[in-house]
Amino acid sequence: HCLAVRAVCRRDIDCDRRSGHSWKITLLRNYWKSKVKQEWLSGKYSNIPSQHSLPEKSMYPMDADTWGEILEAELER
Repeated sequence: HCLAVRAVCRRDIDCDRRSGHSWKITLLRNYWKSKVKQEWLSGKYSNIPSQHSLPEKSMYPMDADTWGEILEAELER
């Protein structure tokens, strides 16, 4: 599971592992973030008419670099 999450959140997984977190803790810390990020990157939320149309779990605290990746993907669509 961690390798699948790492495919989407490489920087976060690598940082947690370098910090000495176990794979279990690393997965717990990054699982939902990777799910939300993957949905954004896949374009699931590209044509949402308003914030009220977003599913409940469409947001997750992400850093500026992660949002930058998402915005770049949107610009390429």
